[in-house]
Amino acid sequence: MARETGTKLITSNRRARHDYEILDTYEAGIVLTGTEVKSLRTGRASLADAYADLHNGELRIHGVHIAEYSHGTWTNHAPRRIRKLLLHRGEIDKLTGKLTESGLTLVPLSMYFKNGWAKIELGLARGKRTYDKRQAIAKRDADREIERAVQRRAKGFTD
Repeated sequence: MARETGTKLITSNRRARHDYEILDTYEAGIVLTGTEVKSLRTGRASLADAYADLHNGELRIHGVHIAEYSHGTWTNHAPRRIRKLLLHRGEIDKLTGKLTESGLTLVPLSMYFKNGWAKIELGLARGKRTYDKRQAIAKRDADREIERAVQRRAKGFTD
């Protein structure tokens, strides 16, 4: 059986980029059971309310919901169990130093299959305040309006 190549997105946490300022990103493997992998292949996962933390030198993720596999037997998995993440020791040590700073957290941004292996993209993030969110929305709207004006001008329309 040939191993699949490339990446296939399972789910993404679109809310994270709105609520947090992403400072750095990391790719980590996930320790999963068989029914969890089968459920992920059908795309039944949610990263809402999920976060990662360090515990005894290991990186763990909390709050990820992977639905029970519908064709599973009585040995199905718990949907919201704590799962271990796999990173190189040097990356974990670097994260340990950064997470001791106040206001920083690890937020899952997306979950995907890469060359057949389940991966999760983590973002080292700092929470945005309400006025930061409003500024980001205003900037995005202004950029859109500028782009529309440039396109109208390129097509020969004048105001």
